[in-house]
Amino acid sequence: MATLDFCASIEDYRQLAREKLPKILFEYIDGGAYAEETLRRNVEAFGHVTLTQRIMVDVSKVDSRVTLFGESLAYPVICAPVGFAGMYARRGEAQAARAAKAAGIPFCLSTVGICSVEEVAATGQAPWFQLYMIKDRDWIAKLLQRATDSGCKVLVLTGDLQTPGTRYRDIRSGMMRELDALGKVRRAIEGLRKAQWTYDVYLKGRPHSFGNIAGVLPPNASFAASWIWIGTNFDPSVSWDDLAFIRQHWKGPIILKGVMCVEDAKRARDHGIDGIVVSNHGGRQLDGGAASLTVLPEIAHAVGDELSVLMDGGVRSGIDVVKAINAGARACMIGRPWAYALAAGGQAGVARMLTGLQSEIRAAQVLSARLTLG
Repeated sequence: MATLDFCASIEDYRQLAREKLPKILFEYIDGGAYAEETLRRNVEAFGHVTLTQRIMVDVSKVDSRVTLFGESLAYPVICAPVGFAGMYARRGEAQAARAAKAAGIPFCLSTVGICSVEEVAATGQAPWFQLYMIKDRDWIAKLLQRATDSGCKVLVLTGDLQTPGTRYRDIRSGMMRELDALGKVRRAIEGLRKAQWTYDVYLKGRPHSFGNIAGVLPPNASFAASWIWIGTNFDPSVSWDDLAFIRQHWKGPIILKGVMCVEDAKRARDHGIDGIVVSNHGGRQLDGGAASLTVLPEIAHAVGDELSVLMDGGVRSGIDVVKAINAGARACMIGRPWAYALAAGGQAGVARMLTGLQSEIRAAQVLSARLTLG
């Protein structure tokens, strides 16, 4: 089996995660919706964008720092919200948050993380908090208060999950359905094959509940039943009018995630949103859509001076980060890269991956004479 010492690229962390994780978990983070066209386009789009090599320029003082919402980032990267990440390593979200803190970048906690917002905040740096809107508004208000009480300063409101996209891999793996007796036997055998994960995460990483929403789920619900409940309780009626409710219960900056066209970006600006994430949910929702990087320049051109434009989807290197910055983003959110690294080696894996990413960003800046990214 490979080790972290052999991991040089995000693909290396991905392959190590595949070795270590039960198939059901690897397929969940690795897969996308339907035929995965959008997932592939996200990654491939970066291959069609070039950087210009520059020479004979003094690049002895390259600076990768940026400031977002009053917070100084060592480089323009945020660990994006990833659901279920506490199953990739023992108390996984907390481990990843500690690595992000040490790297000088924000960590954004998913509503459907295994670790609660209180547990992650106890690592010493309150995370950004990502919110999914469900039908129970009273519960939403209480969750936002919990995030506020935990010290969270930035809210990331995900707008592109009115209904869950169908993910063929999760259906085949059994993630989204209750297993029959044979299916349970097969899963137990898989657990024996992944003995390190079974001991470190399944046995030693409990509780395996969704820390932020445990109180609203049906009592003693299985994971499959929890996913079904979550899917049926997303609110498809959410509209721009609901931003008033969010503002009522959140006093800090609000970032709207899921913007993929100029019209929605302008509406976000007009409704007083502080920032947007140009994002198609990593290709996990609407399949057949454009890559995030493809639509980024026109969106940034339309509203970039009036609100902070972030992007996610397909970022697999520090070179990709610089390409996105050149295309108009203030910073990139990365999801799969840190999830792969977490599965590959816990906090140490995430820290190593982030160090490599920062090194790649600096090298791209030096060789293209991009002295600052702010």
